[in-house]
Amino acid sequence: MNRLKDLREDKDLKQKDMAKILNIAERTYSGYETESRWIPREVLINLANFHNTSIDYLLCLTNTKQPYPRNK
Repeated sequence: MNRLKDLREDKDLKQKDMAKILNIAERTYSGYETESRWIPREVLINLANFHNTSIDYLLCLTNTKQPYPRNK
C-alpha cells in the first residue's frame, strides 16, 4: 500500500520503526506495505489511530485523509 509507505515516510520512520510500534516483525510490516500480506483488523485500527486517519483512507476507499468523528 503506497499510502502506508507515504504516511510512514511523512513521519521519517523506517519499516523497522513501524514494526516495533505495532509489536510485529519487520517482515510482516513490509508485507503490509507491498500488499503481499493481509492486514488484520486490529492492526488496521492501530495504524489508523497512529496516523490519525481512517481505515478507509488506508485502504484507498477515500481520498479524505482526515479521520471520521469518534463516538463518545
